[in-house]
Amino acid sequence: MNLPIRIGMDTSKSVFQLHGVDENEGVVVRRQFRRAEMIRYFERLPPVLVAIESCGSSHHWARLLQSFGHEVKLIPPQYVKAYVKRGKNDAADAEALCEAVTRPSMRFVPVKSKERQAACMLMTVRERLVSVKSQLSNAFRSYAAEFGIVGPAGRQNVTALIKRVLEDDSLPEMARDLFRLQAEEYAAVQARLAKIEAKLMKWHREDDVSRRIATIPGVGPIGSSMLTASLPSDSRRLRRLPQRACEVDLQIQRNDSPVLRAWRCGCHSSRLDTSPEPS
Repeated sequence: MNLPIRIGMDTSKSVFQLHGVDENEGVVVRRQFRRAEMIRYFERLPPVLVAIESCGSSHHWARLLQSFGHEVKLIPPQYVKAYVKRGKNDAADAEALCEAVTRPSMRFVPVKSKERQAACMLMTVRERLVSVKSQLSNAFRSYAAEFGIVGPAGRQNVTALIKRVLEDDSLPEMARDLFRLQAEEYAAVQARLAKIEAKLMKWHREDDVSRRIATIPGVGPIGSSMLTASLPSDSRRLRRLPQRACEVDLQIQRNDSPVLRAWRCGCHSSRLDTSPEPS
Protein backbone atom coordinates (compact mmCIF):
# COMPACT_ATOMS: atom_id res chain seq x y z
CA MET A 1 0.00 0.00 0.00
CA ASN A 2 1.33 3.46 -0.93
CA LEU A 3 2.06 5.92 1.84
CA PRO A 4 0.26 9.28 1.82
CA ILE A 5 2.17 12.46 1.05
CA ARG A 6 -0.71 14.79 2.01
CA ILE A 7 -3.45 14.36 4.61
CA GLY A 8 -6.53 16.38 5.45
CA MET A 9 -7.65 15.89 9.06
CA ASP A 10 -11.03 16.89 10.44
CA THR A 11 -10.69 17.22 14.20
CA SER A 12 -13.09 16.95 17.12
CA LYS A 13 -12.86 16.18 20.81
CA SER A 14 -12.25 12.44 20.48
CA VAL A 15 -12.87 11.39 16.84
CA PHE A 16 -10.59 12.34 13.93
CA GLN A 17 -11.34 11.78 10.24
CA LEU A 18 -8.34 11.44 7.89
CA HIS A 19 -8.20 11.70 4.11
CA GLY A 20 -4.80 11.06 2.53
CA VAL A 21 -3.49 10.90 -1.03
CA ASP A 22 -0.24 9.61 -2.54
CA GLU A 23 2.05 11.23 -5.12
CA ASN A 24 -0.40 10.25 -7.90
CA GLU A 25 -3.34 11.90 -6.08
CA GLY A 26 -4.85 8.50 -5.41
CA VAL A 27 -6.71 8.07 -2.14
CA VAL A 28 -4.73 5.83 0.21
CA VAL A 29 -6.20 6.85 3.58
CA ARG A 30 -9.86 7.39 4.32
CA ARG A 31 -10.67 6.34 7.83
CA GLN A 32 -11.69 7.47 11.28
CA PHE A 33 -9.43 7.33 14.35
CA ARG A 34 -9.98 7.71 18.05
CA ARG A 35 -7.76 10.21 19.80
CA ALA A 36 -5.04 7.79 20.97
CA GLU A 37 -5.11 5.87 17.67
CA MET A 38 -4.58 9.08 15.68
CA ILE A 39 -1.54 10.02 17.76
CA ARG A 40 0.02 6.57 17.33
CA TYR A 41 -0.67 6.68 13.58
CA PHE A 42 1.18 9.97 13.06
CA GLU A 43 4.03 8.89 15.34
CA ARG A 44 4.77 5.97 13.01
CA LEU A 45 4.06 7.80 9.74
CA PRO A 46 6.95 9.33 7.73
CA PRO A 47 6.80 13.15 7.44
CA VAL A 48 3.79 14.33 5.42
CA LEU A 49 1.86 17.56 4.81
CA VAL A 50 -1.16 17.75 7.13
CA ALA A 51 -4.03 20.23 6.62
CA ILE A 52 -6.23 21.07 9.62
CA GLU A 53 -9.13 23.47 9.89
CA SER A 54 -8.29 26.41 12.16
CA CYS A 55 -10.66 25.91 15.08
CA GLY A 56 -10.67 25.00 18.76
CA SER A 57 -7.59 22.96 19.78
CA SER A 58 -6.19 23.06 16.22
CA HIS A 59 -3.02 24.85 17.36
CA HIS A 60 -2.41 22.10 19.93
CA TRP A 61 -2.69 19.38 17.29
CA ALA A 62 -0.49 21.36 14.92
CA ARG A 63 2.25 21.66 17.55
CA LEU A 64 1.98 17.95 18.38
CA LEU A 65 2.19 16.81 14.75
CA GLN A 66 5.08 19.20 14.11
CA SER A 67 6.94 17.54 16.99
CA PHE A 68 6.56 14.25 15.06
CA GLY A 69 8.26 15.85 12.04
CA HIS A 70 5.18 16.60 9.94
CA GLU A 71 4.46 19.87 8.12
CA VAL A 72 1.15 21.30 9.34
CA LYS A 73 -1.01 23.94 7.65
CA LEU A 74 -3.99 25.55 9.39
CA ILE A 75 -6.75 26.82 7.08
CA PRO A 76 -9.61 29.18 8.06
CA PRO A 77 -12.95 27.28 7.92
CA GLN A 78 -14.50 29.69 5.42
CA TYR A 79 -11.71 28.96 2.93
CA VAL A 80 -12.34 25.22 3.15
CA LYS A 81 -16.08 25.43 2.48
CA ALA A 82 -15.66 25.95 -1.27
CA TYR A 83 -13.91 22.57 -1.62
CA VAL A 84 -16.63 20.46 0.04
CA LYS A 85 -18.07 18.37 -2.80
CA ARG A 86 -21.16 16.99 -1.11
CA GLY A 87 -23.19 17.20 2.10
CA LYS A 88 -21.15 18.42 5.06
CA ASN A 89 -19.77 15.59 7.21
CA ASP A 90 -16.40 14.65 8.69
CA ALA A 91 -15.23 12.68 5.66
CA ALA A 92 -16.21 15.44 3.23
CA ASP A 93 -14.46 18.06 5.37
CA ALA A 94 -11.26 16.01 5.56
CA GLU A 95 -11.27 15.56 1.77
CA ALA A 96 -11.87 19.28 1.27
CA LEU A 97 -8.93 20.12 3.55
CA CYS A 98 -6.69 17.75 1.60
CA GLU A 99 -7.65 19.55 -1.61
CA ALA A 100 -7.63 23.14 -0.30
CA VAL A 101 -4.09 22.95 1.07
CA THR A 102 -2.70 22.52 -2.45
CA ARG A 103 -4.11 25.82 -3.77
CA PRO A 104 -1.29 28.31 -4.58
CA SER A 105 -3.37 31.31 -3.42
CA MET A 106 -4.54 29.70 -0.17
CA ARG A 107 -3.96 31.71 3.01
CA PHE A 108 -2.91 29.88 6.14
CA VAL A 109 -3.06 30.61 9.85
CA PRO A 110 0.41 30.37 11.44
CA VAL A 111 0.67 27.94 14.34
CA LYS A 112 0.78 29.64 17.74
CA SER A 113 3.27 28.59 20.39
CA LYS A 114 2.11 27.69 23.89
CA GLU A 115 3.38 31.05 25.13
CA ARG A 116 1.40 32.93 22.48
CA GLN A 117 -1.65 30.83 23.28
CA ALA A 118 -1.33 31.78 26.96
CA ALA A 119 -1.21 35.47 25.99
CA CYS A 120 -4.43 35.02 23.99
CA MET A 121 -5.98 33.36 27.03
CA LEU A 122 -5.08 36.43 29.10
CA MET A 123 -7.03 38.63 26.68
CA THR A 124 -10.12 36.42 26.58
CA VAL A 125 -10.21 36.00 30.38
CA ARG A 126 -10.18 39.80 30.68
CA GLU A 127 -12.97 40.06 28.09
CA ARG A 128 -15.10 37.61 30.08
CA LEU A 129 -14.55 39.47 33.37
CA VAL A 130 -15.49 42.78 31.73
CA SER A 131 -18.71 41.17 30.50
CA VAL A 132 -19.51 39.77 33.96
CA LYS A 133 -18.83 43.16 35.55
CA SER A 134 -21.23 44.86 33.12
CA GLN A 135 -23.91 42.24 33.81
CA LEU A 136 -23.60 42.73 37.56
CA SER A 137 -23.74 46.53 37.38
CA ASN A 138 -26.78 46.45 35.07
CA ALA A 139 -28.55 43.97 37.33
CA PHE A 140 -27.79 46.07 40.43
CA ARG A 141 -29.17 49.21 38.74
CA SER A 142 -32.34 47.37 37.70
CA TYR A 143 -32.99 45.99 41.18
CA ALA A 144 -32.30 49.37 42.78
CA ALA A 145 -34.70 51.10 40.40
CA GLU A 146 -37.47 48.75 41.59
CA PHE A 147 -37.11 50.41 45.00
CA GLY A 148 -36.96 53.93 43.61
CA ILE A 149 -33.17 54.30 43.80
CA VAL A 150 -31.49 55.49 40.61
CA GLY A 151 -28.04 56.84 39.91
CA PRO A 152 -26.18 58.61 37.09
CA ALA A 153 -25.26 56.57 34.04
CA GLY A 154 -21.70 55.35 33.58
CA ARG A 155 -19.59 52.62 35.11
CA GLN A 156 -17.71 55.22 37.16
CA ASN A 157 -20.93 55.85 39.12
CA VAL A 158 -21.71 52.23 40.02
CA THR A 159 -19.68 52.24 43.25
CA ALA A 160 -21.50 55.32 44.52
CA LEU A 161 -24.87 53.74 43.71
CA ILE A 162 -23.92 50.57 45.57
CA LYS A 163 -22.95 52.63 48.62
CA ARG A 164 -26.29 54.53 48.53
CA VAL A 165 -28.30 51.33 48.33
CA LEU A 166 -26.43 49.59 51.15
CA GLU A 167 -26.91 52.62 53.42
CA ASP A 168 -30.67 52.83 52.77
CA ASP A 169 -32.43 51.59 55.92
CA SER A 170 -35.88 51.79 54.35
CA LEU A 171 -35.26 48.66 52.29
CA PRO A 172 -36.62 45.29 53.47
CA GLU A 173 -34.13 43.05 55.24
CA MET A 174 -34.18 40.46 52.47
CA ALA A 175 -33.53 43.12 49.81
CA ARG A 176 -30.58 44.52 51.80
CA ASP A 177 -29.09 41.03 52.11
CA LEU A 178 -29.41 40.42 48.37
CA PHE A 179 -27.98 43.83 47.49
CA ARG A 180 -25.07 43.14 49.84
CA LEU A 181 -24.47 39.78 48.16
CA GLN A 182 -24.36 41.42 44.72
CA ALA A 183 -22.09 44.18 45.98
CA GLU A 184 -19.61 41.61 47.28
CA GLU A 185 -19.72 39.76 43.96
CA TYR A 186 -19.13 43.03 42.06
CA ALA A 187 -16.16 43.88 44.28
CA ALA A 188 -14.67 40.40 43.77
CA VAL A 189 -14.96 40.70 39.98
CA GLN A 190 -13.35 44.15 40.12
CA ALA A 191 -10.43 42.74 42.10
CA ARG A 192 -9.91 39.85 39.66
CA LEU A 193 -10.15 42.23 36.72
CA ALA A 194 -7.52 44.51 38.27
CA LYS A 195 -5.13 41.53 38.59
CA ILE A 196 -5.70 40.51 34.96
CA GLU A 197 -5.18 44.05 33.69
CA ALA A 198 -1.97 44.33 35.71
CA LYS A 199 -0.70 41.17 33.98
CA LEU A 200 -1.82 42.57 30.62
CA MET A 201 0.00 45.88 31.15
CA LYS A 202 3.13 44.03 32.24
CA TRP A 203 2.98 41.93 29.05
CA HIS A 204 2.41 45.09 26.98
CA ARG A 205 5.42 46.89 28.46
CA GLU A 206 7.67 43.89 27.79
CA ASP A 207 6.59 43.48 24.15
CA ASP A 208 8.22 45.85 21.68
CA VAL A 209 5.64 45.31 18.92
CA SER A 210 2.72 45.99 21.26
CA ARG A 211 4.31 49.23 22.44
CA ARG A 212 4.81 50.38 18.85
CA ILE A 213 1.21 49.58 17.84
CA ALA A 214 -0.03 51.55 20.85
CA THR A 215 1.49 54.71 19.33
CA ILE A 216 -1.17 54.63 16.55
CA PRO A 217 -3.84 57.29 17.21
CA GLY A 218 -6.95 55.65 18.64
CA VAL A 219 -5.17 52.46 19.71
CA GLY A 220 -4.37 51.94 23.39
CA PRO A 221 -2.40 49.34 25.35
CA ILE A 222 -5.30 46.89 25.54
CA GLY A 223 -6.08 46.95 21.82
CA SER A 224 -2.42 46.71 20.84
CA SER A 225 -1.85 43.85 23.29
CA MET A 226 -4.82 41.90 21.94
CA LEU A 227 -3.60 42.29 18.37
CA THR A 228 0.00 41.40 19.15
CA ALA A 229 -0.93 38.39 21.28
CA SER A 230 -3.12 37.02 18.49
CA LEU A 231 -0.17 36.85 16.11
CA PRO A 232 2.50 34.13 16.23
CA SER A 233 5.88 35.49 17.29
CA ASP A 234 7.50 34.51 13.99
CA SER A 235 5.03 36.37 11.76
CA ARG A 236 4.70 39.80 13.29
CA ARG A 237 6.41 41.78 10.55
CA LEU A 238 4.08 44.04 8.62
CA ARG A 239 2.22 42.41 5.71
CA ARG A 240 -0.80 43.16 3.59
CA LEU A 241 -3.94 43.59 5.65
CA PRO A 242 -5.87 40.55 4.31
CA GLN A 243 -3.08 38.17 5.37
CA ARG A 244 -2.87 39.80 8.81
CA ALA A 245 -6.63 39.43 9.16
CA CYS A 246 -6.39 35.77 8.21
CA GLU A 247 -3.84 35.18 10.96
CA VAL A 248 -5.98 36.66 13.74
CA ASP A 249 -9.44 35.82 12.30
CA LEU A 250 -10.76 39.37 11.97
CA GLN A 251 -13.75 40.89 10.19
CA ILE A 252 -12.22 43.50 7.89
CA GLN A 253 -14.47 45.83 5.89
CA ARG A 254 -13.44 47.58 2.69
CA ASN A 255 -14.57 51.00 3.90
CA ASP A 256 -13.06 50.85 7.39
CA SER A 257 -10.86 53.74 8.41
CA PRO A 258 -7.30 52.93 9.59
CA VAL A 259 -8.29 53.66 13.20
CA LEU A 260 -11.38 51.43 13.00
CA ARG A 261 -9.31 48.66 11.42
CA ALA A 262 -6.85 48.92 14.29
CA TRP A 263 -9.72 48.80 16.77
CA ARG A 264 -11.11 45.68 15.12
CA CYS A 265 -7.75 44.05 15.76
CA GLY A 266 -8.63 44.03 19.47
CA CYS A 267 -11.83 42.12 18.86
CA HIS A 268 -12.51 38.44 18.13
CA SER A 269 -14.87 37.60 15.29
CA SER A 270 -16.06 34.21 14.14
CA ARG A 271 -16.08 35.28 10.48
CA LEU A 272 -13.62 36.82 8.15
CA ASP A 273 -13.75 38.90 4.99
CA THR A 274 -10.23 39.33 3.64
CA SER A 275 -11.11 40.40 0.10
CA PRO A 276 -8.23 42.33 -1.49
CA GLU A 277 -8.53 46.07 -1.13
CA PRO A 278 -9.42 47.97 -4.32
CA SER A 279 -6.38 49.40 -6.03
